[in-house]
Formats: sequence, structure tokens, C-alpha cells
Amino acid sequence: MSEAAGAASPARRVVLLDATTRQVPVHRWRDGQDQTTVDEVAEEAPVALTFHGIPHVVMLATPADLEDLAVGFTVSEALVSSVREITSVDVIRTPDAIEVRIGVASERFSDILKRQRNMTGRTGCGLCGVETVEEAIRRPAQVAAGIRVTSDELHAALKDLESRQRLNARTGSVHAAAWARPAKGIEVVREDVGRHNALDKMIGALLRAGVDPAEGYAIVTSRASYEMAQKAATAGISFLAAVSAPTGLAIRLAEASGLTLVGFARPLQHVVYAGAERLIA
Repeated sequence: MSEAAGAASPARRVVLLDATTRQVPVHRWRDGQDQTTVDEVAEEAPVALTFHGIPHVVMLATPADLEDLAVGFTVSEALVSSVREITSVDVIRTPDAIEVRIGVASERFSDILKRQRNMTGRTGCGLCGVETVEEAIRRPAQVAAGIRVTSDELHAALKDLESRQRLNARTGSVHAAAWARPAKGIEVVREDVGRHNALDKMIGALLRAGVDPAEGYAIVTSRASYEMAQKAATAGISFLAAVSAPTGLAIRLAEASGLTLVGFARPLQHVVYAGAERLIA
């Protein structure tokens, strides 16, 4: 690290470490002292999701786990009725762009064309490009009775998640979404600069592995906005815990769909906003 700092300072070099981070020269001020050093920052890149070659949306995302992102997005946005209707996922990388080509069943492709978004989604933008209120405020089907979680299990998973956020530990600027199974703990974690992308990646990872999301619960390191609750419920997840607050619209969706919604899930505390029957004290 110190060798890189010495080399980077005069030329202001930017060093790409991998697809997800890079080192940049910085001036760090602390306790009255100014130090020239390097910092590791998270990358974000435009990722175009296309269906049978037709552009659908461009998301700014952490350029990793893109197959998971594509599958999770397609399912959580209800573009297909189940993962079985996704026939192929291919990531095409060029020096200037990343395209994820998604194949779906022919009858679903016709529906997707009718819902054409084809707009840029900024980082953390969950509803970019929808054209009508009905599309934005889409009501998922009622979730199943689902799982039950003890408070001790939830807080053990929250503590475990801290050590599993490897990209955030290096950069301090990405969200995580985790999936845990009752009595077994966290099994899947995905990170991204966008909270919606992290959740979609986690959902996609489960579906690609043949795991039913309804068998566990989700934890997100962000607020529980409407879109986060919507995506979780659409994927069949019946329990969503967020480290920050939910919105009023998210609470109303949770109540309408039967989703358990927990906010301010932090060490030794949490607040249940909907579906308290699934959380055992």
C-alpha cells in the first residue's frame, strides 16, 4: 500500500485492481495532518440488460455477479412468472460496455415489449423508466405463510453479515443483501453500489442455484423502500429485515402482501412494522 502511494502521487495514477474496485491517489486529512496516500474505491459501470437483443434498461451497477443480477431483476420485476421462463443469460463485455443478454419464453418476450423501459437507471434507482403509476405501484401476490425466525437468529445473522461484506470492507461504499435460512444462518450474500441491485443479485443467485427464496429470509444494509419490499415479495420472500427505516409505502405493501417487514435491525434492537407473527421473541 505504501509503495503504491509513493508511485501514485506525482502522476496521479488510477490503478484498476479488478472489475469491482480501483486505487486512486488521495489527500487524507486527519487530526490536523495532511497525508498523500491511496484509497480503494468501488467501481460502477453501465450494464445494459437486453431481451432477445432488444434494449430494456441500463443500470449503473458493480460489474460483478451480473448473471445473478439479470435473473434476479427479471424475476423481481415480474417480467417472467417464474425463473423457468428464463432460457439463457449471457454477459458480453467490451472495452466500452457491458451487455447482459437475456432469453425468455416467447410469450413473456411479447409482454416485455409492451412494458418497454429502455431508459437509464441511475445507481440506487428502483423505478427508473416505468411509464405508469400502475407499473410503479405493482402489487405482488400474497406471500406464503413462510418461515419463522427468532430474535436471536436474526441478530446472529446481522452480526455475521458484517464480516461477509468483503467489498464494503475495502471501499465503504456498497450495499449488501443477504439470505439466511432459519436455524442455519446466512447462505448467500451479494454486494453492489445500488441497494436494488444487491437484492436482485441475491435473489438471482438463489434461483440460479435452484434454491427457493421462500425457504429463508432477507437482510439488506439499506432502508426498506417500497421497491425493496416489492422485489422481496415478488420473489416469494416472506421476511425482510433492513438496517435502516422503511417507508410508509413499503409498510402498506408489506401489510397488503403479508410480508414481515423489520426496520432498524441492528445489534440488540429492531422494530417490526408488519407481519410480527413470523418473528419469535
